[in-house]
Amino acid sequence: MKLKFLFFGLLFTIISFAQNTAKVSGIITDKDSKQPVSFASISLKGIMTNTESDINGNYEIAMKPGSYTLVYAFIGYKTFEKQVTVADNETLNLNVALQENSNSIEGIVITGTTNKTKETALLKEQQKAVEIKQSIGAQEMSRKGISDVEEGLTKVTGITKVESRGLFVRGLEDRYNNLLVNDLQAPSNSPFKKIIPLDLFPTDIVGVLGVYKTFNPNISGDFAGATINIETSEAIKSQTKLSVGFGYTTGNNGEDFLMSEDANTTQGALGILKKDRALPGVFGSVPSANSLTSTEYAATHKQNSWNVDKVGSPMNTNISLLHSEKFKVGDGNNLSYILSLNTENKYVIRKGVERYFEAGDGAYTKNVQNSEYKYQTASSALVGIKYKGSRGSIGVTSFYLRSTESLINDQIGVLNYATTNPNRWLRINQFEQSDYFNNQILANYNLTKNEKHSIKAGFSYVKTAFGQPDRKSIVGNRVNDTDISITYGGNNLNRQYLDVKGNYYMSGLFEYNMKFGKEVNNKTNKLSVGYNSFRNNLYSTYRFVANLKTSPVFTTNLNDINDVIASDVANGNIKFQEESNPDYKVKLDHFVNAGYVNLFLNFGEKFEVNAGVRFENSDRTIKYRSLGAPAFDDPYQKVIENKLDILPSINTKYTVNDDSNMRLAVSKTITRPVTMEKLPITYVNPDGSSVIGNKDLKDSENINVDLKYELFTDKKDMLALGVFGKNITKPIERVFIATGGAQTTSFQNSKTAVLFGAELEFIFQLERISKQLENISWGFNSSIMKTKVNVDLVTNSIENSSTRNLQGASNWLVNSDLKYEFDFSKEVKNTATLVYGVYGKRIYAVGTAGLDHVYEKPFSKLDFVWNTKLSKNLDVKFSVDNILNPTYQLELGDESTTQINESSLIMKDYKRGVGFSLNIGYTF
Repeated sequence: MKLKFLFFGLLFTIISFAQNTAKVSGIITDKDSKQPVSFASISLKGIMTNTESDINGNYEIAMKPGSYTLVYAFIGYKTFEKQVTVADNETLNLNVALQENSNSIEGIVITGTTNKTKETALLKEQQKAVEIKQSIGAQEMSRKGISDVEEGLTKVTGITKVESRGLFVRGLEDRYNNLLVNDLQAPSNSPFKKIIPLDLFPTDIVGVLGVYKTFNPNISGDFAGATINIETSEAIKSQTKLSVGFGYTTGNNGEDFLMSEDANTTQGALGILKKDRALPGVFGSVPSANSLTSTEYAATHKQNSWNVDKVGSPMNTNISLLHSEKFKVGDGNNLSYILSLNTENKYVIRKGVERYFEAGDGAYTKNVQNSEYKYQTASSALVGIKYKGSRGSIGVTSFYLRSTESLINDQIGVLNYATTNPNRWLRINQFEQSDYFNNQILANYNLTKNEKHSIKAGFSYVKTAFGQPDRKSIVGNRVNDTDISITYGGNNLNRQYLDVKGNYYMSGLFEYNMKFGKEVNNKTNKLSVGYNSFRNNLYSTYRFVANLKTSPVFTTNLNDINDVIASDVANGNIKFQEESNPDYKVKLDHFVNAGYVNLFLNFGEKFEVNAGVRFENSDRTIKYRSLGAPAFDDPYQKVIENKLDILPSINTKYTVNDDSNMRLAVSKTITRPVTMEKLPITYVNPDGSSVIGNKDLKDSENINVDLKYELFTDKKDMLALGVFGKNITKPIERVFIATGGAQTTSFQNSKTAVLFGAELEFIFQLERISKQLENISWGFNSSIMKTKVNVDLVTNSIENSSTRNLQGASNWLVNSDLKYEFDFSKEVKNTATLVYGVYGKRIYAVGTAGLDHVYEKPFSKLDFVWNTKLSKNLDVKFSVDNILNPTYQLELGDESTTQINESSLIMKDYKRGVGFSLNIGYTF
């Protein structure tokens, strides 16, 4: 039933249409490319009656019997008029081909085309699709002040962003998500993430973000939360745009800032430090307990200092350049290209407590004031070329992403059980860099002119690299705010070198489509048969360099310690020698091949079914040496897994009426672990805590069920209400394990988990309430969830209970935005948007050995964005981020069976600050 406040509007519509017993319908296409023209205007000349074509170019307009002049219009096309005469109860079929209109003004070519990144276009696509899919386009991301893909996806129902831990979908962590780029499987650049951190993708290189919450056989079976498809930008018109931006965040910019001495240079400002901090060549490619002579140390550390500079943190900056061209080639063919360049830098400060308990202890074994100073850079480049002909298209896309972070982290307080000494000082000096180079070619071709037979193919080749070269740590006792007393030897002066390099990552797809049967609602039955695959081949090395000689305790300025160390190396008081373990290197080769069959069927005008099955074979080989191996060149041990998964799915849609749908989807999928969760690597932090991969971790198996109702109105309103459920066998979870030392995190399979919930989403135009609220719209989405995990206490004996909530899952979350569009004048157009999001408390890490779970507490985020177009060429965006500035907190639950002797259970906290940014763009 439609909403009650729509009653009078609907009654008027019904009365009007009761008098219109004739119709004209058809498809609007581009005369040259034969592609549909979406959202073209169709009106009756001289009469206030109009409509628009949908995403596929289909239209229908009703009228009284008689003679009329139909007017077809769309920006960038010549207006077309057609005289028609229609009789009572007649439906006249009239297909129209619009001619593109190009005008040359002072050498600049201005063309128009359908923009499928518009919010209205994506809503239409969502309405027409059989699967449950939501999308956010470039237009909406710009309006909401979204600067990167990760932030953009938080505007989709059921998705939240959790600090540096990626996206949670319906309460499921990053490991349950999957990423496609232009329909091709894409790897991660970080071994700690299932998918590449999406905040590396600036919105300038993105046309549409598609989120599939239900499974289809043509996408990877590694799916439980969502499959995200990033469609990179392509040229829709000829333009050149330059944008610059400035940002200020309270508590981050304009503050005292610590930066590594080698980062406080021109090279450091650009993030070009990896080469200077690389493992010195004298250590070779295989560990051999080599040590650096004083001469070698001096030669390899000219640009690599232990010192830290105290500087100011200026404003954050960004700059981007976008250039695109589109022109005709031959008769009815188009060639376009796009070039996008983006770079930004940012200063981030995080201050607060950081604590943990060791299993069975009632007092903190670590209790420090934690201060982090992060200087971050991000750069991207995209080049895309696309050729469109009458029968198909082919495109080549290459994009490069690069990010760096220079971190100085000071921890002062109790460290490693030294509860009687609250003045321990740990300093971490770390540089991190990731590189991601993705090259793709995609093509589609209609084998027959009537488009009943078509093929689609694509291939990508990706190179990735992730490194933390020369992660330095210094441990001693704080004397005052600047000085530290330290003794060489032990773990007081250590260096770590982590590298994860992708030899190659390749993915491909091939799909054949055949349309058959009678056309219903401009759709025909379709059979799809396809193959896709990926192969991921990578290796990791993790090496340690320690100091071996001891000396009496000495005191020095911690920020100026480099000359002291260099002098002691020269005098033979200390030497740096490799202390790597035999497990320093791990190799991974993962080859997945999949074939699928999918069938779309129309059962009359109301009911559509999309059903199929995917056969996915996974060959995964891990090569490693155990920690206790006698030699560095011992033969590798192997973990070989070969598995065939048969993954069926069915998506159905029932059209209740022209405005509303009912959808049902059922599928079986799997979930593979994140790289560092699976590889047998012990990643040691300078504070003694560690993360251990579990080579015996198994894939989860998921049964997914979704039921959804959608209502779309002619006023661009939308209402969706859905329920969903998942049954997960062998869910993967993060746990703390007892090791008799500092905190150790690992990963395990629990027995089973059940997750079910409901989602509500709507877009509501407030002019329905009052004419005074014209041009104001309210968007809202919310999820409520319930989870239950069954734990096998025989295999997971350190857990406290046989049942609990699923790690990482919130019981509820809310996203909302309020948009107001208004004009100061004919030229000055404005959009103001208020965006809010919050999620409920969830388990960050599962409690063990009598300690309760560590919970991530609710975090509310309120943003304001003002977009204004001052002229045809000049636009300005002002935004305020994180207005409420709440405290981010991790907290130990209050149901520990171990006696807790601490007054506060807060394990970690900090504030992000309120961010103000201004971006100015000029289109040439």
